[in-house]
Amino acid sequence: MPANASTRSSDSNTSASSLHAAVADDFAAVNRTIMEQLASRVPLVETIGQYIIASGGKRLRPLLVLLAARALGYEGDKHISLATLIEFMHTSTLLHDDVVDESHMRRGRATANEAWGNAPSVLVGDYLYSRSFQMMVGIGSLRIMDVLSSATCVIAEGEVQQLANVGNPDIDEAVYFETIQGKTAMLFEAATHSGAILAEADPQQEAALQYYGRYLGLAFQLVDDLLDYQGDAQTMGKNVGDDLAEGKPTLPLIQAMAAGTPDQAKTIRQAIRQGGLEQLDEVLAIVRDTGALDYTRARAEEMSAKALEQLDFLPPSRYRDSMANLARLAVERQS
Repeated sequence: MPANASTRSSDSNTSASSLHAAVADDFAAVNRTIMEQLASRVPLVETIGQYIIASGGKRLRPLLVLLAARALGYEGDKHISLATLIEFMHTSTLLHDDVVDESHMRRGRATANEAWGNAPSVLVGDYLYSRSFQMMVGIGSLRIMDVLSSATCVIAEGEVQQLANVGNPDIDEAVYFETIQGKTAMLFEAATHSGAILAEADPQQEAALQYYGRYLGLAFQLVDDLLDYQGDAQTMGKNVGDDLAEGKPTLPLIQAMAAGTPDQAKTIRQAIRQGGLEQLDEVLAIVRDTGALDYTRARAEEMSAKALEQLDFLPPSRYRDSMANLARLAVERQS
């Protein structure tokens, strides 16, 4: 039976920084290990690696590894390496994504490809992926290697699927969720799942942590896609309408086409096909008027609630409380 958890009663206004408090020492060790593992005989590798690592991200994925392992009573030190390699995998995808998307700004400053060019960014991304697999071998768990190697394939497929979706207004909600499960939620899921395996969780708890990560990742991506139509550049570190400019059919647009008038749907279809921002104001008005933003937020809240449900299978602890607060913050954040 699930523990009689208080995962839904904690203060939902918990700040993002307080989530690290339960694993503060572990997180400091991860930061040190990141810098140690970035060492390379090629100076440009370290320069670009340190630039992207130090760019102010939340480091949620390594945090999830630490919290998942500790929530199940893990007392070893391999979770530090596991959290580090998960962050390297994530950073690698950021470097590659910015090249594919031709992005110029991330987290409020120039992307690595803007600063050094596409080729160095791609190659350093490859280096970080390779380093993560070196560290994976060092952990010595075939099951963790299986989970993470499978995850890399799913993530790559998700990125390719997103690329194939660009400019296609016929993408439906089911395809959209399949895409964000691959490109975003999969690494969240792999982080919590591998942390559970490291802690030798029982099958029920392992499954609960795996699905917690999946639902949390979906909630985060849904809010990201929502904020693209109602955020601001200073808070988000990117411009409103970036997804529209790239012709990405995200859920706010998919729902607006489904709920709007034929003329409204026609306008959005045209905007997706053409890309760019010429119709941004008109599209913003449509996604607001059709309730598409409220619908997207409701789906994000649904995923957050599902993530919270999984935590009922874990014993009470400050680590579980942090994971519960993280699920709430996923839908309350503004960046």
